[in-house]
Amino acid sequence: MSTLHVVFKVAGNEYALPAGDVLQMESFTAATPVPGTRPWVTGIMQVRGRIVPVLDVRKRFGLPSVEHTVDTRVVVATLGERAVALLVDQAREVLKLEDGQIKPPPEMIAREANGLVKAVAQVGPRLVMLLDFAKLIGEE
Repeated sequence: MSTLHVVFKVAGNEYALPAGDVLQMESFTAATPVPGTRPWVTGIMQVRGRIVPVLDVRKRFGLPSVEHTVDTRVVVATLGERAVALLVDQAREVLKLEDGQIKPPPEMIAREANGLVKAVAQVGPRLVMLLDFAKLIGEE
């Protein structure tokens, strides 16, 4: 069996979420800052008439910030009724992954990544890390 995944890049590495959980991908223009939020929450923005938080994946992963470019995107994903926009370096690909391509992460990676990486897909020479969206947004 195969499933579609939205692939995005952060610091040159590829990550993915199931396409069924993604509402849209769009260019990032700006977010309205909200005082008192966690350091990786960039602010809020309007998406399809909804106000959603914007989570900076670089900051969530403990990586340094970079200047936004024309490739900077937000990937808006859902968990139940909740929608969150993920600020990423690039997002332009939808990839069909076969069950045989998806493996659990090595034990050390699963432990050190605090469960954020729930699986790894090998696509030719590429390694795509499948993220646990609930853990990423702090809803585990």
